[in-house]
Amino acid sequence: MAEMKTLAKDTAIYGVSSILGKFLNWCLVPFYSYVLSSSAEYGMVTELYAWTALLLVILTYGMETGFFRFANKPGADPEQIYSTSMFSLAGSSVLFILLCLVFLSGISSAMGYGEHPDYIWMMAIIVALDAFSAIPFAWLRYKKRPMAFASLKVLMIFTNIFFNLFFLYLCPKIQISNPGLISWFYNPSYGVGYVFVSNLISSIVGLVTLVPFMIHIKWSFDGVLLKKMLKYSLPLLVLGVAGIMNQSFDKMMFPHLFQDQAYAKAQLGIYGACYKIGVVMMMFTQAFRYAYEPFVFSKQKSSDSKKAYSDAMKYFFIFSVFIFLGIVYFLDVLQYLVSPEYRSGLIVVPVVLICFIFQGIYFNLSFWYKLSDKTQWGAYISLIGCVMTVAGNIIFVPIFGYMGAAWVSCITFFVMTMITWMLGKKYYPISYDLKSMLRYTVIGAILYLIGMKIPIGSEVLRLGFRTFLLMLFAVYVLRKDVSVQSIPYLNKLFKKR
Repeated sequence: MAEMKTLAKDTAIYGVSSILGKFLNWCLVPFYSYVLSSSAEYGMVTELYAWTALLLVILTYGMETGFFRFANKPGADPEQIYSTSMFSLAGSSVLFILLCLVFLSGISSAMGYGEHPDYIWMMAIIVALDAFSAIPFAWLRYKKRPMAFASLKVLMIFTNIFFNLFFLYLCPKIQISNPGLISWFYNPSYGVGYVFVSNLISSIVGLVTLVPFMIHIKWSFDGVLLKKMLKYSLPLLVLGVAGIMNQSFDKMMFPHLFQDQAYAKAQLGIYGACYKIGVVMMMFTQAFRYAYEPFVFSKQKSSDSKKAYSDAMKYFFIFSVFIFLGIVYFLDVLQYLVSPEYRSGLIVVPVVLICFIFQGIYFNLSFWYKLSDKTQWGAYISLIGCVMTVAGNIIFVPIFGYMGAAWVSCITFFVMTMITWMLGKKYYPISYDLKSMLRYTVIGAILYLIGMKIPIGSEVLRLGFRTFLLMLFAVYVLRKDVSVQSIPYLNKLFKKR
């Protein structure tokens, strides 16, 4: 239970930076809609950041997980593994920047940004800096310093927010009253370009603040070690690219599956806005991932490691069901996060939440091939998921619209989860508490049906009734599987006397 307390505490701390970052970045969306000159400009932001997500996976090429795997091997020298990993990512990041600068004109024209090649080179530098910074951030996780990790992430977030507000809101005000004060650096016609400038400054600040965690180690490079790490990590690159495709391909392909482009874009807008309501589940999964990855690799040396992995899966699932019920129960309130024209898409939220739960379970199960050095299986499973995503969207989206896209994602991650579980039983068997997970699935389904299907006309009474049901679930969990003393921060309020 002590390990579960530590894992839960680290998940909570990592969740602060994740949740805060997602929330503040979400808040930038309405801000951009007011300050940018047109929706086309925000379209540029959307497109380039979609490419950024893909390129970041490519430029880190699984080295984060590789670092954790090799740093926790018996007799390993973590500092040598850390420095070798950084040399590798530094080299690939610099090469990426040079290639982008050499072929900048061609890349910009091919992407439709021939008049703004500066957008492309800024995003290239941002991706390269963030890719290199991934290993120092992994080092903080390895050293179990979640507060330092979260603090630096939050600093980067606030830096980005500050400069967005400065360039897009404050500077235009100053330009009207006292243009000479800022004319030496501010161009009022640059517009959306300052979104990328702000991100670039944030990435530079992040790298600078990581310097103290780079200079106090013994620097060395081991080519033989790097080859072993690349052999382990490169299959994870395929996994990562396929994973990005599994999560985002529906949104990329959606407009091209309808003849009526205006209708397609309107439906995609509804889908995208309502999809974001489920972001709480995604943030919980991401926070858990940050804490769980170093936990798994450090715990593998212990004799009770498989019991710890099983417990972590059970608790992850319990809290996922709780979050699911909390979100669907309060959709009547959460709907105000989107304007009325989007609310017809709220029916997609439960499916999106279930999809995120399967993603989290899949992540938990996937450690069998990472711990047994069979990462090629991760690539195979992700490719299967990618094929299902592409085929499913082509077949079902034209018929069922965004509900088809949501169900394709959900079914895809369910299939990937089942394949991973069955292979894991063969190569790295872990006795997961399937009985408890099934019990909570049934309880969650019953509470969902009771809370959502019983008609209650008064919104106040309806929300009160659902709150009561959610509290019943929480009380059941605390009495059956989770003690209050095991929950970080709450345990201080309920100390045994």
